[in-house]
Amino acid sequence: MTDDLLDHSRPGPLTRLRTEQLDLLEGLPDDPVGICAAVGTLFIQPYDATRLGVPESRIAEKNIRPVSELVAALSVLDAAPLHRARTPEKRVVGTCRHFATLACAVLRARGIPSRARCGFGTYFVEGRGFDHWITEYWNADEHRWVRVDTEHLDKDYVAHPDDLAPGEFLTGGEAWLRYRRGLVDPHTFGTAGTDHAWGPAEISGNAVRDLAALCKREMLNWDEWGRMTEAYEGRTGPEYDELVDTVADACAKEDPAALTRLYAHDHLTVPQDMVG
Repeated sequence: MTDDLLDHSRPGPLTRLRTEQLDLLEGLPDDPVGICAAVGTLFIQPYDATRLGVPESRIAEKNIRPVSELVAALSVLDAAPLHRARTPEKRVVGTCRHFATLACAVLRARGIPSRARCGFGTYFVEGRGFDHWITEYWNADEHRWVRVDTEHLDKDYVAHPDDLAPGEFLTGGEAWLRYRRGLVDPHTFGTAGTDHAWGPAEISGNAVRDLAALCKREMLNWDEWGRMTEAYEGRTGPEYDELVDTVADACAKEDPAALTRLYAHDHLTVPQDMVG
């Protein structure tokens, strides 16, 4: 991981904390799972926020991309360090992406290689893959990436949310490869709570988002760029599917040169105005 684009022990544009925010990390656990568990007490999903009477004006917090702005929003609600659990009304409104990405940012601030991954959880409803983000950290002793469901560490969806088993979470690329090989029904993959957001385009969209996340551009669940909108509207064809094949293969092999080269593709690079 010599290229800074793929050096996951260092922050990227969206996971860089401000210097004055680093003091807020004091008191957090030293171990990666403990850090993820602490982050799990800092956000509330939009539907839970609405149910609990959080003001409608605050629901827009779910659109915050940079972690530094998420931490700033947390500090406005409660100035305590990040290891202090917030009551629901003092949590920032966010999605699984926010849980995964803040944990990733804290781990990187500690020098622990970490990545937010975009894909699908297969353990929420049998036979379905729900749009989801998780955190990975590098376990040097075992020489492997460990997948943690930061949002659901306190739930029993799986036996070990702190070390997801193969297949329990599929990155967008992993799901895409299974679809292209005829191993899964693509219409069982999509966004929970919707009738329309299911099918191959949902998988390809998450494959592109996961490539961006591997290149330290952790975008929002609904961000679209390149040809993603065309794909959702059914206006792409075999040539775009083949490009996504290449994305999925490169993400699976994790070859730094291939990922860097592929991310530079006009249809795959996140526009700067979405990152800055």
